[in-house]
Amino acid sequence: MLHVLSCGVVLFPGLFFLFRKLLPSIFKQWTDADVVLVSERLVSFIHAVMATTAGLIVVSSCDNVISDRHWLATYFVVWFGVPYMTYDIYAMYLSHYYRFRVKGHEEYKKHSLRTMNSFVRREFLLVLHHIALLTILLPITLFFRKDQGDYFIGCLFLTELSTPFVSLGKILIQLGLQDCWLHKLNGVLVLLSFFVCRIALFPYMYWVYGRHYAIPLYSVPFHLSLACNLGNICILAPQVYWFVLLCRKGYRLYQRQGKALDSPSVTDNNKGD
Repeated sequence: MLHVLSCGVVLFPGLFFLFRKLLPSIFKQWTDADVVLVSERLVSFIHAVMATTAGLIVVSSCDNVISDRHWLATYFVVWFGVPYMTYDIYAMYLSHYYRFRVKGHEEYKKHSLRTMNSFVRREFLLVLHHIALLTILLPITLFFRKDQGDYFIGCLFLTELSTPFVSLGKILIQLGLQDCWLHKLNGVLVLLSFFVCRIALFPYMYWVYGRHYAIPLYSVPFHLSLACNLGNICILAPQVYWFVLLCRKGYRLYQRQGKALDSPSVTDNNKGD
């Protein structure tokens, strides 16, 4: 058990360190901020694939959504979920630090409480989301669910399905491929996977729970404990906010590309005159 736990703790920081060493030798023009950003995104991609795979295994193995068990529902959280969320807070801070250091901000010449406070203020919702998963999902998984509901833990793992597409989008932008067809297709997949796996998944879980107990969907919240409902709301609320931001970003990108397509025709008409 201990060697597996230590493997989980070492895996993500180790991958992050490896990518930070390899990428500058391949992309020599990249700054420290570029290298840290892409390294963070690559590790997020790997963790998301692992979490999604674990979620699919757990969900497909549980016929009874309440009583059926699968060992991954508990041990993936301990072995990989907690180490990743802890590591990712650090990786996000480094990405924030180098981004502002490259821009020439004086206070970012070295790490300090000031740079950490700036990071927490700017990325407050992301940091809060990570802390909430560590303080809500972990205790529920290990102590409070009384060996029930592995199916729903597997569903929560599936929320990571959108992360590979989000990470790929940022990597493509870093590579200067934001105008290629792959980036456009990936943008559609980001919105679709994010909505299905991070928003629609929650009413789906309520519906599955209601079907198991033969109660209508609108009665399910009253059948669950207040703590369970509040926990779901705490996880769902930032997802809705981020989805709105993604939609706005996609709309602005669509408008910008539309203007870029229109501009050559205007130029041609002017030349014709």
